[in-house]
Amino acid sequence: MPAILVTPKQTKDPLFLLVQSLTKSEKRNFKLYANRTQSKADTKFIGLFDILSKMSTYDEDLIYKKVKGLTTVQLSNTKRHLYKQILVSLRLLHSQKNIDIQIREQLDFARILYDKGMYLDSLKMLDRVKEIALAHHRDILALEILEFQKLIEERHITRSRSVKNKVEDLIDEALHTSEVIASTCKLSNLKIKMHGWYIQIGHIKNDKDRLIVEEYFRSNLPILKESSLGFFEKVYLYQSYVWYYFILLDFKKCLAYAKKWTQLFVSNPQFIDEDPALYMRGLAYVLTCSFNVGDKRNFETHLQIFEDFEASHQSKLDALSKKMLFLYLSTARINRHFLMGTFKKGVQLIPSIQGQLQKYVPFLDVHRTMVFNYKIAYLYMKNGDYNMALDYLNVIINLEAGHLREDIQSYARIMQVVSHYELGNRNLLPYMIKSSYRFLDKVKELNKLQKASLDFFNSIITKPEEEEKKAFQEFCAQLKKISKDPYEKRSFLYLDMLDWATTKVKK
Repeated sequence: MPAILVTPKQTKDPLFLLVQSLTKSEKRNFKLYANRTQSKADTKFIGLFDILSKMSTYDEDLIYKKVKGLTTVQLSNTKRHLYKQILVSLRLLHSQKNIDIQIREQLDFARILYDKGMYLDSLKMLDRVKEIALAHHRDILALEILEFQKLIEERHITRSRSVKNKVEDLIDEALHTSEVIASTCKLSNLKIKMHGWYIQIGHIKNDKDRLIVEEYFRSNLPILKESSLGFFEKVYLYQSYVWYYFILLDFKKCLAYAKKWTQLFVSNPQFIDEDPALYMRGLAYVLTCSFNVGDKRNFETHLQIFEDFEASHQSKLDALSKKMLFLYLSTARINRHFLMGTFKKGVQLIPSIQGQLQKYVPFLDVHRTMVFNYKIAYLYMKNGDYNMALDYLNVIINLEAGHLREDIQSYARIMQVVSHYELGNRNLLPYMIKSSYRFLDKVKELNKLQKASLDFFNSIITKPEEEEKKAFQEFCAQLKKISKDPYEKRSFLYLDMLDWATTKVKK
């Protein structure tokens, strides 16, 4: 089975990706929309749509062959026009499914009425849509509506001032909403910063890292009263704490805040339908933290919750949410087999997961690709399928990922050494070990587990076979000592060398 391979060099034409992302009903709706709104003389873009729909990979030469006399400028203009028309048709199709689109549509209607001089009707429409925006915590849209209402009240005699406190209430609403937006912005900034910290640096490695992260978090955390926060303010606050404790390797506290995050949605079920991706992300972290602390019961409970959600919401989800559902659930199902030790059953999932993954390949970033390949490689390694593990590890090592997730890149190299050792490729080990040392030194990633592992392999390749058991026993003792270091906790989550070495001692 070939490994999953996505590289930054892969052609990603925006129009082609948009066409490929359309469902059958969306394609049918676009054709109806285009044929209804365009004249027969202006249907070149529909022909281009048909060509792109039938392509499996983007091929510009094929387009020129199918459309005789098409110039580069004409193709560029037609693509731009087609892109816009597809978006317009999608907006019309999804206007009843997306609350943000509905609110913006009503706001646009109010603007049209105002421009026609019908400012009283515009105010009535703004009043109605403002209530919808506030009820759904769409605070930025609500503030835009409030500012439009204030503009109308300022420029026209609307009789609102004759109604007791109406204008004053409008001013107070605008002030309160702007305060909510400000605190939401601060909290969303914090959670993005913490997430970015993890993507670039990973978990803390020592006391110095801990002090830096703690000080950074404290200095950026707004002074807020949790009970007075709105829905999204609370979500962003809990997300910030999830990332904070995740970076600090405090998975119990991380789990507690991930549960608060998901419980917030359970208590406000309308938001599960409005933002299913955010709810699923919370569930994913509950599962990840349960896995990291070895809480099998909590893991099984929330995996079942996630699978029930899949059964009840799959048909309602948009393309992005379906992708996230697949990624999160696939990762959780793989982790379940790590947690339960059922590696043989785990590898049986891979063909199905990989088959589904192919349709998402154009939309996966390097980070997602790396994580999936690592999980699958580790599962094969745990099952003793070292050749299969190498296929996936080679993808990670050959990816042009730069400084992204250097931790995964580093452990992949250790796993590569383990796999070649198990396969008896001892002639390759000196090169592999040297290359791994060089990479780890370059990225400043070398920790106690990695150093002990590479030193062990560097010594064992010269030992006679009868001395190997003793070497493994000494290696196990060394790893047990390292495992007691709280900052090495992350190392054993990525790669449990102690478990592997113990199996070698016990044969």
